[in-house]
Amino acid sequence: MLELLVSMTIAGVAMAGIYSTYYSQQKSCVTQEQLTFVKQNLRSALYYIEREIRLAGLDPNQKAGAGILNMGWDAVENRYTSLNFTLDTTDDTGTGPPDGDTTDPNENITYTLTDSDSDGDTDLERNGLLIAENIDALDFVYLKGDGTLAANAAGIRSIQVTLVARTDKVDLGFQNSTTYLNQQGTPIYAANDSFRRRLISTDIKCRNLGL
Repeated sequence: MLELLVSMTIAGVAMAGIYSTYYSQQKSCVTQEQLTFVKQNLRSALYYIEREIRLAGLDPNQKAGAGILNMGWDAVENRYTSLNFTLDTTDDTGTGPPDGDTTDPNENITYTLTDSDSDGDTDLERNGLLIAENIDALDFVYLKGDGTLAANAAGIRSIQVTLVARTDKVDLGFQNSTTYLNQQGTPIYAANDSFRRRLISTDIKCRNLGL
């Protein structure tokens, strides 16, 4: 009887160790999968934004008045959190050459964060259409040709874009208290929860502005 109890005790300890290892590995695997999705989400969103912002102000016929319409200042956040710009790339049909106005499809573009589905987190939208989910921060910094901050749309020659995204689920046992900064060192999001996050940022040269 004593030997049986000892064997059961040893087996119980071994099983507990095996389960603990399995649980730890499974948790790590799930975390890595979520972070991989977050990174892909960020890269995809930034690629989309970068491609279009680079064309901001495109006006081949010099008749459309294309450019930055709204720099998106947020008085609560005390930073720029959205962007509205125009470009002339097509005609009224959406298939022909630039026609000298910015009223055709995909010629007036707005990027912003919103919680349109009311699920408690903000998503990146382009003209009201979802681009990326679980985006906690969207930040724009406008620069002049010499790299200093631009005070108005007329002075903009490049734009720094920074995004902060989080995982879809919390990571129990993990505490995120990171303050995320843009390239200027300005805080754009302060975390205080159990979500893991990633930040991505880039400089976009607006080659059609100031021509």
